[in-house]
Amino acid sequence: MTRLQINKELEIKCEWKKTSRAFNHEATLLKNGEEIDKVKICYINRTWESFEFESVINKLLDKTKILTNRQRKAFLKKASSGQDSNFKSILMATAVGNILCKTQKQKNDWKTRMLKAGLENKGLIMPENWNELSENEKERRLKGALKQLA
Repeated sequence: MTRLQINKELEIKCEWKKTSRAFNHEATLLKNGEEIDKVKICYINRTWESFEFESVINKLLDKTKILTNRQRKAFLKKASSGQDSNFKSILMATAVGNILCKTQKQKNDWKTRMLKAGLENKGLIMPENWNELSENEKERRLKGALKQLA
């Protein structure tokens, strides 16, 4: 669970929940601890976001009518702070694989482990047939995923 507070009254609570087929992101706007508004996005496969819960926070901010533009901007700024450094850490960890590993398979396995370590509990879902893909296809897909973090 992530909590974003911009003043003593206003807070957004974001949660990740597993479902039988995929997962949800939920965002709840609280004023003095009372629920004011709530949205949910269901994911089977999801796109990359600039920061965790970006899509559901934007959906909530677009839906709710009680926030000023200044408060909306404050929530977005608070939500996005720190995520760039998390993504950069993951990128650095994956890059180490290019130094330590010799074969393409070793490099792909290393990058996959680093991505999972950094993002698996944040919505990363590897394809079910990942282990059946060729090393060239894995490399192509890993490059695409890592490009989104940059």
